[in-house]
Amino acid sequence: VRLDVLNPSWMIFSEGFRQGRIHSTLERTFDILASLILLVVALPVMLLTALAIKLTEGLGAPIFYRQVRVGQYGRPFELLKFRSMRVDAENDGPRWAEKNDSRITPVGSFIRMTRIDELPQILNVLRGEMSFVGPRPERPEFVAQLNERIPYYRERHIIKPGITGWAQLCYPYGSSEQDALEKLQYDLFYVKNHSLLFYLAILVQTVEVIVWGKGAR
Repeated sequence: VRLDVLNPSWMIFSEGFRQGRIHSTLERTFDILASLILLVVALPVMLLTALAIKLTEGLGAPIFYRQVRVGQYGRPFELLKFRSMRVDAENDGPRWAEKNDSRITPVGSFIRMTRIDELPQILNVLRGEMSFVGPRPERPEFVAQLNERIPYYRERHIIKPGITGWAQLCYPYGSSEQDALEKLQYDLFYVKNHSLLFYLAILVQTVEVIVWGKGAR
């Protein structure tokens, strides 16, 4: 959805920007069932990842990276990931991740490339804070900034954030305000046209991306 041709009235009266109860129920049911299955299947990988982090970073090092993100309707929640950066990575304050980021640990580099670091977010999905598909949740500091500078940025919070999404598949990993603007156009397209079929198609394409290791940072 191109922002330069987007009309506010179109967003108010368009059917796509209002999520129906049936679709919400079906998607939530799928999220719960898939979360339970994936937790069982992924448990060995998650245990090995936790062990690798402890062995390389020290027994006192935290396994998980917990961070407040902005969810549906602007509600904050705590996002879970396997820790892929040094413990002191943000002593100077929050900042975008960068290509060849020096803060990333050796184990972190591997789990980011393979997307293993995202596995704990299955718990976020199970708790109803996220869906498997939706706009990626951002930090409150970045959201406040982007709300002021990018038109319609708030509209991406109409639906639940996701582990994967249309913007992630269609646009390279973004680490700037300009990237956020470009990705918003894909997020709004998903919000406008979301359906269970579109949801499942994105999941299938995401599996292909993971297999080929594209776009991870």
